[in-house]
Amino acid sequence: MQFNLKEITKALECEILYKNELANDEILFDISTDTRKLKQGDVYLPLRGENFDGHNFIDKALSSGARGYFTQDKYKINQEADFIIYVPNALVAYLKLANYIRNKINPLVVAITGSCGKTTTKEMLYRVFSTQYRTYKTFLNHNNEIGLCETFFNMPTNCEVCIVEMGMRNLGEIELLSNYSNPDIGIISNIGSAHVERLGTLKNIAIAKCEIAKNLKKEGLFIGVESDNLKENLNYEGKKIFTKLEDAKNIEIAINSTKFDYKGETWEINQPGEYNVSNAMLAIEAGLSQGITPQNIKKGLLAYKPIEKRWEKTEIKGLTFINDSYNANPESMNAVLKTFLKIYPKPITLVLGDMGELGKDEIMYHKQIGEFLSNYSDIKLLTVGNLAKHIARNTTLESVAFENNEQCAKYIVENTQKGTTILLKASRSMKFEQIIEMVEKYDND
Repeated sequence: MQFNLKEITKALECEILYKNELANDEILFDISTDTRKLKQGDVYLPLRGENFDGHNFIDKALSSGARGYFTQDKYKINQEADFIIYVPNALVAYLKLANYIRNKINPLVVAITGSCGKTTTKEMLYRVFSTQYRTYKTFLNHNNEIGLCETFFNMPTNCEVCIVEMGMRNLGEIELLSNYSNPDIGIISNIGSAHVERLGTLKNIAIAKCEIAKNLKKEGLFIGVESDNLKENLNYEGKKIFTKLEDAKNIEIAINSTKFDYKGETWEINQPGEYNVSNAMLAIEAGLSQGITPQNIKKGLLAYKPIEKRWEKTEIKGLTFINDSYNANPESMNAVLKTFLKIYPKPITLVLGDMGELGKDEIMYHKQIGEFLSNYSDIKLLTVGNLAKHIARNTTLESVAFENNEQCAKYIVENTQKGTTILLKASRSMKFEQIIEMVEKYDND
């Protein structure tokens, strides 16, 4: 969305440090936070963080065609600019402008968070709402404060529904996102152990996730997966809907689809897994609350496609890889393993890596995955990483532990029979996509 200088001063109540005689308060411009993407006539907003300072690139922005710039430093005056805007905090200014856009366009804002499943649910929500409304969404998983601003800045002016994903690593972060997005509908996909290393306890994780309701409109709607931890920490007096997997009947899971009955209708998604049923139920409830017909909700769910590294299927010369390695925590690891082991015929191989940010009990969580896998047989288990080796050490499955992806890829090429389906699951830091790339390279040598 474009602004003019008059609108900026109204939205921010900021101070104009400098304005030349030719500057026109009515001329529209875009705001850019990245000099690499800045266009002629843009106004540069230099963000400042722990490890970077956009103020160091103000001169570059002007030489690249910026009309003017914001600054947190009153002494930074470059009269090559048409105007210079002082703000105490550039990120807060960015958030205030994003909120100004949110209120000016005034779409229905649907906010989604959760320990896992939030991106999947966001994509399902987008498909469902798009069947009846002009809908926009958070790009990929850009779910922090910068991503929130990008979402509102890039939202079309005719947008009717905006789906925003909210991530967090510490207390207060979702409250910040909620404050500047003012959701009409708030959704929590689940509360699990992701980020327990930072927050200490599951209760603290629940408190952090429930911050989504702090700025949820009183006449709005909260939707969440039923759990005592959620209900005990949710402070919202408006309408609430809680879903639970037990309410879905006749669940049928196949390699490429899942069907289930819920609220008198049969629904289908083109991905396997009970965890996808839970995500779909949230999207169904949100859609129904806004008058979307069951028929259109069904169309939306069938149109859902996962983003990269989420149940991503790749075939390489006789081997089938299911790459679900965008991220992992104990809950998502168990859910994906249950689905994979249920629907894929043998021979199958599991390649499991470290799950990060699990705190002092991280070894215990990995041991529990190994113990869970002892309920199965005739499955090859490969692990990569210092934590994942505890999965291999605590299971009855035939297993091999590797230190890095290259060792694992070499083993797969040299020891895996054609026709095998291989699951890759680990935290993002493990970069398991490298295994597929290496297998393909070895295969072509």
